[in-house]
Amino acid sequence: MPVADLLLTGAHVRTLDPALPEATAVAVRGGLIAAVGETEDVVREWSGPGTERVDLAGATLVPGLVDSHSHPVWGLEMATGTDLSGVRDLDGLRAALRGAARVDGWVVAWGLDHNAFGGRPVDRGLVEDVLDGSPAFVRLYDGHSALASTAALDAAGITGPRVFGQRAEIVCDAEGRPTGHLIEHAAMDLMLAVVPRPSFAERRTGLLDLLSRMAATGLTGAHVMDMGHGDVPQLLASVEDEAVLPLRLRLAPWCMPGIGKDGLDELTHLQREVGRHWRVGGVKFFMDGTVEGGTAWLEHADCHGQGTDAFWPDPQAYADAVRHLHAAGVGTATHAIGDAAVRHVLDTVESLGAGGAGRHRIEHIETVPDDTIPRFAALGVAASMQPPHTAYTRGDHADEWSRRLGADRAARAWRIRDLRDAGAVLALGSDWPIAHYDVRRVLSMAQAPEGAAGSRRGLTGLMALEGCTSHAARAAGEDAGRIAPGLRADLTALGLDPVLAPADEIAEAPVRLTAVGGHLTYRG
Repeated sequence: MPVADLLLTGAHVRTLDPALPEATAVAVRGGLIAAVGETEDVVREWSGPGTERVDLAGATLVPGLVDSHSHPVWGLEMATGTDLSGVRDLDGLRAALRGAARVDGWVVAWGLDHNAFGGRPVDRGLVEDVLDGSPAFVRLYDGHSALASTAALDAAGITGPRVFGQRAEIVCDAEGRPTGHLIEHAAMDLMLAVVPRPSFAERRTGLLDLLSRMAATGLTGAHVMDMGHGDVPQLLASVEDEAVLPLRLRLAPWCMPGIGKDGLDELTHLQREVGRHWRVGGVKFFMDGTVEGGTAWLEHADCHGQGTDAFWPDPQAYADAVRHLHAAGVGTATHAIGDAAVRHVLDTVESLGAGGAGRHRIEHIETVPDDTIPRFAALGVAASMQPPHTAYTRGDHADEWSRRLGADRAARAWRIRDLRDAGAVLALGSDWPIAHYDVRRVLSMAQAPEGAAGSRRGLTGLMALEGCTSHAARAAGEDAGRIAPGLRADLTALGLDPVLAPADEIAEAPVRLTAVGGHLTYRG
């Protein structure tokens, strides 16, 4: 008789498998789940001389928790330097920049909330005097905008406005001088050649450390919505030469405006890239930017008269690119925050016919009208949403996001429960480093959205758990997210039951164990 490599016993096992919803023990062999059942039976049938046994002493064992939208590789560069996520106002920002450590003479910082400017335009003049002439590059929390000082602009040769092939802007004053506010990727990328960046070795070490910290919160996997700047397969292979990746990663390279057939074919070929615990799976698009940056694509302009342009200057070119990839069997994930962006993506999938169901997904979905909600389930489009994003808004609509949209659109924000009740596949994530990667906070905030703009009913505990397990798997087109024989042994054990415990307790739940392919990546 075969024996197990690992036995997890004495647990409350929530399998999310209708054939056997609950059990007390799981046997793992060869990286897969070999048996699920009662402890006495599983131990008797699967124990052997080389079997490792872990008694979970009543902890709740669930399918491995997955972050359905994260940037652990690209985020290593984004989250470089001084962390400004705790800054709440302009005085706090000035103090933080004044005392910030210099990196090769630069002030590099990240995580700054737009609300810190108190409604003022983002402008280098607000902080220039505290920098003592040092070049500074400050990424705002949304990952779609940044503030550069005069010395930084000079170093990058940015002296005025430019025309980009995608939605992006170097914001300038009435005289045509850059204010330092850089909006969207193409504008921020002008700084890449001059801003200090971590080396390959530093990124390799940082990635392993970051993924280990993620595993300690209960994560066993992540849908990575980027492939960095081209060397990510080499980076991951380098890590796997000496260690086991603490998380299973599924990467989606970007498809940007202006791409031709050769570029689309290259994205298709990239789908073959695979490692032990990582693979390329799908392609990431942007249909718009962010509400706070004025680049969310809206059906009606925001309060500043912005938001009426798509990220793709020709939205039909986006639809054509999706159609090309779809025909090649490649799934897509599209960043769509505004109502016009979400509608265009749904229209695009509808144009594919019945074969589009279950192969495409939309990321973020921050504000949508009633008629949009049932289309997700009808078209088989997965909704991928990030409950921690609600922390950047307020129920009284006094935040920058709400002010830009106005009361009506802010009131229809974060419709997480409406989408789930309408039958949509609902995958949950953090969007790290935009929000903290702790998956327990994702579970908690999905259930308790009170205090956020557009606050509506949260998910049940079971729905939230499914959003990080079975629905995350369905959004990726994978047969996973359950505990059943033959499936991957990606498992999370928590010190309380995430289905029944109060939301605030889930955020602090002890993590007893995480396993990826049967390999224990964390033991609490």
